Amino acid sequence: MAVVETERHGQILVVRMNRPENLNALSTEMRQMLAETWTEFRHSKELEVAIFTGTGRGFCAGEDMKESLAAKKPGGTRPSIPDPFMEGTLEKPVIAAVNGFAMGGGFMLVERTDLRVAVPEAVFEVSEAKRWLLGGYNHGHLANVPYPIAMEMALGFRFTAERFHQVGFINRIAPQAELIPTAIKMAEHMLTLPPASRVNTVHMMRLMRPEPSDAHKELAKKLHDHGDKSDLIESRAAFAAKRKPDFKGWLDPQDRYRMPGLEKK
Repeated sequence: MAVVETERHGQILVVRMNRPENLNALSTEMRQMLAETWTEFRHSKELEVAIFTGTGRGFCAGEDMKESLAAKKPGGTRPSIPDPFMEGTLEKPVIAAVNGFAMGGGFMLVERTDLRVAVPEAVFEVSEAKRWLLGGYNHGHLANVPYPIAMEMALGFRFTAERFHQVGFINRIAPQAELIPTAIKMAEHMLTLPPASRVNTVHMMRLMRPEPSDAHKELAKKLHDHGDKSDLIESRAAFAAKRKPDFKGWLDPQDRYRMPGLEKK
């Protein structure tokens, strides 16, 4: 059974992550197959809009923790070829059809789509604060939501589909049986537009999304190293063992008071 399945509806491609027993966690094999699928979609002369979804009760649980622990390396293994969806080089629009849990890296997949439909029971979480030394500081910024909502996202709080619909992160909420049909209707609307208008408008809208400044990105790099990195593996080990983590925090306790700042140019 393939870990990524596809089906065609005319000019619409449905891409379905298919590891339901693992809530569609991003294994090395799945990352590779997704990169290949998005590359084929990008270069297809017949397909114009994609719908991205999952099998079972999870859209995507993000990083495959068991695989990371076995490799003793957090973050997972990147595919051997460029992934146009993840790298932002995919010119064609993608609609997320969120069928369940979208956590961590799974949330980031939703975030990269252009339109989003979710079932009422879907749960979302930006998980960086739980797995790294810096929370997901940029996600709320990219979503252009108010500061306290962005802070809530960055600190790893969970969101329901209804809450995300209220703050404008989700376009539609649909019951499970209507999830893909609703996404297809949205795709069909886009296909009624002149092709250049559809592609140009998506391109323009993507470039208008807020983005952290270069100075903030440099600060983020420093903060990703500002603490005891053994906590990265400890967070994953505790998650896998379903126990409370034993975090160290800092190699030098005084480092918590020596915060790096923004570099002024």
